[in-house]
Amino acid sequence: MNHEIGFGGGCYWCTEAVFQALRGVQHVEQGFMRSSPPDDAWSEAVIVHFDPAEIDLVDLIDVHLHTHASTSPHSMRDKYRSAIYCNSPQQAREPNAILSEMQDTFSEPLVTRVLSRVDFKSSESKSQNYFNKNSSNQFCERYIEPMLEKLRDEYSHLIVDSEPI
Repeated sequence: MNHEIGFGGGCYWCTEAVFQALRGVQHVEQGFMRSSPPDDAWSEAVIVHFDPAEIDLVDLIDVHLHTHASTSPHSMRDKYRSAIYCNSPQQAREPNAILSEMQDTFSEPLVTRVLSRVDFKSSESKSQNYFNKNSSNQFCERYIEPMLEKLRDEYSHLIVDSEPI
């Protein structure tokens, strides 16, 4: 059964590449998300379609929190909102509980919030599947590859295979 949930945190090229590397993730839609006020400005995000029989929400959230600046209230948070976007109040219960439990594993407060997903618009086709189309460019080598290395080192049990991503 396919489930979906949204994630925002850093650049959508990076976020997309991280989730594409995980087993149980069937598809990643990259684009811009917004919630209700005061979080109604468009912010880079992805929608992750996944099979909970292969990867659970706890693992998705754990990877998300550890592959972007989830404790940093930096000045670019409007463009890169740290969030988990849910389609309903019922869907938001589990991520809220997971964030509360995971907070103890961080030395700083998490800035990641659970928000309602009000709207989503896809990015341009040239931006989609960015890492897989551009893995040798400077941006990918500098920003995306270190995140994928972290997955290989710390989350090898969750990645699609043990070969280099």
